[in-house]
This record gives sequence, structure tokens and C-alpha cells, in this order.
Amino acid sequence: MHNGTFLETNLTPLPLPLPLPPPALHRRHALAALAIFATGVVLPSGVWAQAADRPLRMILPVSAGSGVDGLTRALSPSLGKALGRPLVVENFPGAGGITGTSMIVKAPKDGSVLGIVSNNHVVNPSVFKNIPYDAVDDITPITVIGATPFVLVAHPSVTARNVRELIALAKAQPGALNYGSSGNGTILHLAAEMFVHEAQVDIKHIPYRGMGPLTADVLGGQIQMAFIAVAVAAPYVKTGTLRAIGVSSSTRSALLPDVPTIAEQGLSQYALDGWVAVVGPAGLPKAEVDRVYQAVRTALTVPEARDALLAQGYQLQATTPDATTAFFRTEVARMAKLVKQSGLKID
Repeated sequence: MHNGTFLETNLTPLPLPLPLPPPALHRRHALAALAIFATGVVLPSGVWAQAADRPLRMILPVSAGSGVDGLTRALSPSLGKALGRPLVVENFPGAGGITGTSMIVKAPKDGSVLGIVSNNHVVNPSVFKNIPYDAVDDITPITVIGATPFVLVAHPSVTARNVRELIALAKAQPGALNYGSSGNGTILHLAAEMFVHEAQVDIKHIPYRGMGPLTADVLGGQIQMAFIAVAVAAPYVKTGTLRAIGVSSSTRSALLPDVPTIAEQGLSQYALDGWVAVVGPAGLPKAEVDRVYQAVRTALTVPEARDALLAQGYQLQATTPDATTAFFRTEVARMAKLVKQSGLKID
């Protein structure tokens, strides 16, 4: 537990040899991921195709082409093979993830329907007044697949080059600086609010509708800074189009190893990752939970899946079901404190 405001996440990494693939593999797997995005169904082959089990529906409460969608489709072939049945990936975006998650909650308790959720799942209870389910008790947390950091980036016109200089600049000009986010109540919004709270600075929030327009405007200088995903930020940082101020996680990212964490630069309590987890409806039998958990672990050892996820900036986790449930409860409480500090509320 942190001594400050925020709680420790304490995820246990998967004990696998997980080296970062070389740049050539980055490009190859990026192209492979794009090919996977184009299909909604991951089809089996060989003996796997002869399995009598009906396809497993994997519900995503996000839109196609999002980071969570990309991770799921990169993992799906190996996960389906480990489970012995094909996967059908279905996107049901809307209401910050509540629409799709409601479908997971109401699904049969036989393992025929699972879902993949991200940070928004534990944020929503604090920002929406009426959610038709409990974020922990009405699901079965199975495993956190992995986590990836965000990067606080600034347009080159901003004179600050690190956290200390940015804090000094913000305190010298209260309210003059701005940051963008992918929308009110999103994890990128809260990552910035966490920074503002820890640094005790006044920086104006400008919400966008998604990562695309946010990234475009920080590149164009229409906004001065933003937290964005490390895989999105890395190419721009390396070319100098954007300046990396600091990484959000407690350890540096393999995609930007020369960029120090925010915690390293004086805000010692700052730590926030974007994570992705497999869940099912509440009441899923323990045998089924264990089977899915072991299948995820197996899938993450497949080089094609592992390399694709590493190229997207993920540190692979594969937490146990018990650890995942405890993590969800901790994150719900942690995000509630952060949302309260920010004063955010969405009707």
C-alpha cells in the first residue's frame, strides 16, 4: 500500500521468458494485428476445427480497432486453441463500457460467454450514477492478461522537458496550461487528474472523443500535453514530434527505456497502468474459471501472441483468479478516491 493517497496494485508478472521483440518483429506483428482487426471471428483449423464444443463468445465492451480490441484479436487464435474451441469476438461499445459489460453479467454461467474489460470497468461505478451491476460481485474476475503504461507527452512548444520543469512551469502560470484526454471519466483523464493532484498544480482539462482526435491535436499543438498509450506515443517520441515527460507506470517501458517514470522524477506515489482482464458472469464454476485461467497462461507462451502483445507495450501478467478478484476490489476503491478528488461526475 502506498503511504499517500493511492493504493498499490501489486500485480504478479507471469514467470515466462518475455524479451521485447526486435524492431523487425514490431513491424511484422503490427501488420499481423491489423489483419486480425479486419475479422470478427477467429476460426479454428486442423483437429481444433473438429471440436464438438460450440464457439465461445468473447464480448468486448469497446469498439473495434481500440487497444483492448487489438489485444484480444492478437491473443484469440492461441487462446482458442488452448481452450479447444473457436472464439467469436463481439464488440458492444457504449456508455463507457456499461452496455457490453451488462451482456457479460447476464450471460449463461456455463463458460460459453466470457468478456475482456479494462480500467474503465473499475472507474465506471464512481462516475456513473446508475449502473445495472456490481463491478466485482456481478462478474467472475479470472485473470489480468497484462498491463501497459501511459506516457505524459507534450508538444515541443512546451518548454518543460521533465516532470520537475513541468511542475515549475504550471505553478508559475496557474491555469494557463492545458491537457487533453480521450473523454471525461476515461483512464487517460484520470491519469492526468492523478498527476495534477500529486503535483498540486492547476492545469485545464480539454476532453476529446477518443484517442485518435486527442493524439492528432497534441501533435498539431492545439493542446499542450496529454497522457497517451506508450505504443501510440513511442514513434512520435523517437522522431521528436512529441516530447516525453514521463511514464505512468512504476517501472520504465521497454518501448521507451530512456524515458524515466513520473515516480522517478519526484512524484513517488504516482503509478497507473492500463490493464486488460478476462472476466465471466458471476457464479462461473471454479473448474471453468481454472480452465480459462490456465488457457490464458498457455496462450501467452505462444510466440506469435506473446510478441504481438509485447510490441503493443504490454507487460504480461496472467494473475491468478483469487489475485484478480482482490485486484479488482482494490482498483474500485482506488479509482473512487481519485474520482472524488477530481470532482468528476457523469449523469
